[in-house]
Amino acid sequence: MRVLVVGGGVAGSAVAIALREVADVTVVEARPDPAGDVGSFVSLAVNGLRGLDALGCLDDVRSRGFAVDRQLMWSASGKLLADVPRGRREEDTLRGVTIMRGQLVDALRDAATRAGAALVTGERLVDLESVDADLVVGADGLWSTTRRLLDPTAPQPRYAGLYTVCGVAEGVDVPPGTFNMTFASAGAFLHVAAPNGETWWAAQVADPVEPDRTADTDWLARVAGLYRGEATPFRIIAATTRLHPTTVMHTLAPVPTRHTDRAVLIGDAAHPVGAGQGASMAVEDALALARHLKSAPIPTALAAYDAERLPRITRLLKAADDNRDRKTSGPVKRWAQTTAMKLFFRHFYPRATAWLYAYDPGDHPPVAALLRTERH
Repeated sequence: MRVLVVGGGVAGSAVAIALREVADVTVVEARPDPAGDVGSFVSLAVNGLRGLDALGCLDDVRSRGFAVDRQLMWSASGKLLADVPRGRREEDTLRGVTIMRGQLVDALRDAATRAGAALVTGERLVDLESVDADLVVGADGLWSTTRRLLDPTAPQPRYAGLYTVCGVAEGVDVPPGTFNMTFASAGAFLHVAAPNGETWWAAQVADPVEPDRTADTDWLARVAGLYRGEATPFRIIAATTRLHPTTVMHTLAPVPTRHTDRAVLIGDAAHPVGAGQGASMAVEDALALARHLKSAPIPTALAAYDAERLPRITRLLKAADDNRDRKTSGPVKRWAQTTAMKLFFRHFYPRATAWLYAYDPGDHPPVAALLRTERH
């Protein structure tokens, strides 16, 4: 079976690894360097880490990032709202990993190369009919060309009322091993201490008007002004030594056409979930797709894959919508939500998230074993 994977990011690289047991895989990526400065840090919860373990590249990814044990939730006034396990259940022995997105992509692309996939950059998918492959996997993200080619009437991303300014600060005393989220007046502020003494931060600014990223904007000064009323976020922003490119957050209505008889969408191309689960869902998708393709003809496998993944993705999309609504609500509603949040995390959080973190994709030999052997 010959497979063309469109998109060389997390989803494309993961599916290239997963499919190497059953297919000759070529990955095409429009960007010249998909592992370059492609954003700030991302988090991998234990469900995503189990998927990476099944692919045989967990150790490499963990070596490029760092484990985070706890998540602390703070009010705008600095009051601790909750202290919960980060990206896991309390009983899980795995710990969530925080890593720069470029490092995650680089690790997965390296594993895909070692698994035998051909990686091509600087090429775009023009149409599906002329593709010389048995299967096309659209792993080309939120602004997917593959999605548009599958269905010209497919929904387009729309601004979600949030944009994110990310940076790295130095000389700030932040306890290690904890991921911090402050529900500030301007929007959520995230920060985590890296092992090298840096503090990685992201300001998720709520704004009904989409910002112009092409304008000559002093983003650091902008967020410093927006968060000047919150002591910890302002202190971290003031110690910033470099910024990452500002990103605008988008939502996507449910995609009605996620596959045909010889093409399928995975990852953000099919369902940009957000909620800190984008990378983990991409890995889960890759493994599920490969499992179905091993046991059935392509059209049957694609339909079975979609039927399996849809309920889980739909549930996560609902959680992501609720999470985004909290971040974009007005100050009065945000105050009420913050008050209710303390009760939620104290009494309901473990049960509410168990379905997400308990997911286990199972083992994926022999590619996983091969990659582990080659690494050592």
